[in-house]
Amino acid sequence: MNSLIIKIKRVIVAPERFIPASFFLTILLGTILLMLPFSSATGKSVGILTALFTATTSVCVTGLVVADTYSCWSTFGQLVIMVLIQIGGLGVVAVGSMFLLVSRKKFSLADRKLLSDSLNVDKNRGLLAFLVRIFKGTFIVEGVGALLFAFMFVPKYGFFKGVWASLFQAVSAFCNAGMDILGPSSMIEFRDSGFIMGLTMLLIILGGIGFVVWFDLIEGVKKGIKYRMHPLTAVQHLPEHTKLVLMVTFLLLTVGTVGIFAAEYNNPGTIGNMSLGDKLLNSLFQSVTFRTAGFASIPQEEMTEISCVIGYILMFIGGSPVGTAGGVKTVTAFLVVMNAYSYIVGNNETVIFHRSVTREMMRKAAAVVTVSAGVVFLMILLLMAGENIDLTDACFEIISALGTVGLTRGITPNLGTFGRLVVIVSMYLGRIGPISMAIFFSKNSGLKNIISHSEGTFYVG
Repeated sequence: MNSLIIKIKRVIVAPERFIPASFFLTILLGTILLMLPFSSATGKSVGILTALFTATTSVCVTGLVVADTYSCWSTFGQLVIMVLIQIGGLGVVAVGSMFLLVSRKKFSLADRKLLSDSLNVDKNRGLLAFLVRIFKGTFIVEGVGALLFAFMFVPKYGFFKGVWASLFQAVSAFCNAGMDILGPSSMIEFRDSGFIMGLTMLLIILGGIGFVVWFDLIEGVKKGIKYRMHPLTAVQHLPEHTKLVLMVTFLLLTVGTVGIFAAEYNNPGTIGNMSLGDKLLNSLFQSVTFRTAGFASIPQEEMTEISCVIGYILMFIGGSPVGTAGGVKTVTAFLVVMNAYSYIVGNNETVIFHRSVTREMMRKAAAVVTVSAGVVFLMILLLMAGENIDLTDACFEIISALGTVGLTRGITPNLGTFGRLVVIVSMYLGRIGPISMAIFFSKNSGLKNIISHSEGTFYVG
């Protein structure tokens, strides 16, 4: 039986352990490949710490770098990084499952359960077809994106470099990695190009909203055309998860754009000297990239502290479930807010779009947010204790790492060994933490209903 679940001496590695282990092993493999001399542009090994940091940021689709991707790595090294980004964005288990499917290997029930847990979807029927749709959709979107980028990059960089830069940019943007091989200043050179900025934002959003939303929207459009529905009617017929993701995504992007626009309007270090149109474009781009993307069109170290606080919130929330983005996810954060709202107004259940949210789902959301916030606090303290960094920069660096965003206020390359290790652990926990925590807290325990305790008296608030 070709099973994805490792069996050693009859000990089955459960999904909540297998998934983090699969990411860890992929990072180790990437580290070995990037340590090879021909992975470096100089022909000399970059050393284990730089290779480990780069492999981690690639697999965890974070984007924080200690060595410039465009100049430090050879074409082979950049190819390794892009493949790691693709694997990390889609998920190690999903990629492994796809290889098994292509090789026509039989899937056991344990394999299907592992794949379901890794994708964070509760379905067995049609799971493999869902996986195939994910890969087809991903490659189509990335391919179209690369083709469109090529119209701008090929004339600028030449055919071979232009095509390679276009493909790398498309994969990195869709997987919300934020790494590029365009130059030392990320997207700053293109901050007045509506085409490049717009296409990058579109790929980021498509990767970040989640594959379930993709397929629901496609089905919604088909039904709308077939039954000649009004667009608003078609939207109303969408599943509640998709409507919630679209609503929260639009709300966060709008609030982020307006907040950054207001905070940076007169800041000459960011958008202060731009035209009104470019100010709006770059404010929107910053709001989008805060949502786990990591590309920068303005110097992050020049932003006001108000924009940094806005960034903390957006980076912590991140993208949406079953997608390539990180963070605690939009739906998770919204459920926590709605739980508080329901209590304040005296409702005995949380209702969204006339559908109640299960108690178990609310507990899961609260657990993910609480543990993630605790890890953020701990890592900030460790970074500040080990490095001479102020609170603003430490918060920005750690939340960016844990949210798999990849933005930095210029401190990443200057971190010492301890600081780099703290960021490496943060990136790893940020990629697997919320997913594994959600799976862990949704596991059915055979002991939880055996003992029933009497109610205690506690005072809250």
